[in-house]
Amino acid sequence: MSVVMEGVATSQAPAALGAYSQAVKANGFVFVSGQLGIDPATGELAGETAGEQAAQALKNIKHILDTAGSGLERVCRATIYMKNVDDFHEVDAVYAQTFTGSVKPARVAFGGNNIPKGALVEIDAIAVL
Repeated sequence: MSVVMEGVATSQAPAALGAYSQAVKANGFVFVSGQLGIDPATGELAGETAGEQAAQALKNIKHILDTAGSGLERVCRATIYMKNVDDFHEVDAVYAQTFTGSVKPARVAFGGNNIPKGALVEIDAIAVL
C-alpha cells in the first residue's frame, strides 16, 4: 500500500522551529505538529499566562487545519503539553471554548514539560480531512 504524504504550511501560523512541517496530510488525516502560543505576526508568545498561550496555539492549529482542508470540528485527537500541571484548569477552559461540538476530541494532557521558547503550553492535533 502506497502512502501519499503532503506537507501543509501557512503564514497564518508560526513557521516550524526545526526540521518538521507545520502539518502533514496522509491517508485522510491531518497531523498537526505541536503549536506554541506564538503570534505569527510578531513571532513572540501571545501572552504570559497558560490560557493566553493555549488560545493562540489553538488559533494556530485552526489556521493550519483550514489550510489543509479540514477544521477544528474534525479534530479527533489532541495532546496538551504544559510546563506546569497546575495550569490544567485554565488551559482546559480555553480548550472547552474551542471544541464545542457534541463529540469532543480524544485527548491527553500532562505537565512537567520543558517547552521551546519558554512557552507554558504546546498543543498538537490529529484531524480527519
